[in-house]
Amino acid sequence: MDAQDCQAAATLQPPGPPAHGCVAAWWDMVDRNLRSFPHSCSTLGRKIAALYDSFTSKSLKEHVFPPLIDMLIYFNFFKAPFLVDLKKPELKIPHTVNFYLRVEPGVMLGIWHTVPSCREEDAKGKDRCWYEAALRDGNPIIVYLHGSAEHRAASHRLKLVKVLSDGGFHVLSVDYRGFGDSTGKPTEEGLTTDAIRVYEWTKARSGITPVCLWGHSLGTGGGTDSFPSFFNFQGCPADAIVLEAPFTNMWVASINYPLLKIYRNIPGFLRTFMDALRKDKIVFPNDENVKFLSSPLLILHGEDDRTVPLEYGKKLYEIAHNAYRNKERVKMVIFPPGFQHNLLCKSPTLLVTCERFPEQAVVMSLGGVEIFNEDWVQTPPVMCIVLSKIVLGWTDELKPLTSLQITCHFNNRNHEC
Repeated sequence: MDAQDCQAAATLQPPGPPAHGCVAAWWDMVDRNLRSFPHSCSTLGRKIAALYDSFTSKSLKEHVFPPLIDMLIYFNFFKAPFLVDLKKPELKIPHTVNFYLRVEPGVMLGIWHTVPSCREEDAKGKDRCWYEAALRDGNPIIVYLHGSAEHRAASHRLKLVKVLSDGGFHVLSVDYRGFGDSTGKPTEEGLTTDAIRVYEWTKARSGITPVCLWGHSLGTGGGTDSFPSFFNFQGCPADAIVLEAPFTNMWVASINYPLLKIYRNIPGFLRTFMDALRKDKIVFPNDENVKFLSSPLLILHGEDDRTVPLEYGKKLYEIAHNAYRNKERVKMVIFPPGFQHNLLCKSPTLLVTCERFPEQAVVMSLGGVEIFNEDWVQTPPVMCIVLSKIVLGWTDELKPLTSLQITCHFNNRNHEC
């Protein structure tokens, strides 16, 4: 009975396709694929040919040198010191907070804000909002633009920040795009954009507190056509500029870079190297751009600097001195041997030099303060009242006066405040 039921159930199942039908379907699929194969091969061939043409249209050196040049110029892949939590600067330097600034889509910059040492007790336990508000406390602000390689936690940079903080400065240590934990890829134009955005952000929150731009080595450079605005924001010059170990332009500085000197005797190397710089638009023409500056300019250079030789700093000073209408606004200080390229912060005269720098802008006199600044022509006279403090805050020697007379000189016109 069971066998009959099973046989009946089997007869109720729908019949499957005949064997020859399966073979025909498989053959049709193969036939379609074979017919489309020439077209697929043609498409693939065109893609391969395009890639081949793209590759062969450039020499091997054009494929290799541009990324190699980026590595040598920026050296941002070397993210030393390692194993440092950049989000916790208090582990490396006191009274410092970390924050991030979005300068454009996809680019976020990591920044450390160190307040003056005199405010160390006030800063304990405070959040970022307190630090931001502290920018208006009247203590001068330095936006520090570091050189190539490493990041804002590098030991020599922390030493400089500590010296400046002990001297009464706020210091904003900026990692450009691609450096440290900042996102993006470094380019000449990108680095300049980063500096401009950080400066603008700082000025918008500093009130009457002065903001100085301090560039070291690579940080002294600006970007292509936007360089004039790097130090002359919207027609308003920066309060002051410090260039530490500057070069004339990247083309000249690069061929004398210690890592590249050993290759200079290779036939065709210099030409290939310069072509790569030109292709990547890496120029940093400081020697041309300082001609457009008007802010008080201080150049610092070590006598035994082998990375950026002293001759470049002297040349840049000569160019700027010749271009400035007011020659007193351009200063250069040469440090004796022993500090090389990165260690001017160890010099006991560094802070004294910086404190004396703006004396050409603020002149102390008995009974009042005279302000000589041909670039503040459109500044309302009432704003000059604060200049006894705002020109980088270096008026600590001014004793309390029962009455203070401020004479403002605007295009040979005197205004009594």
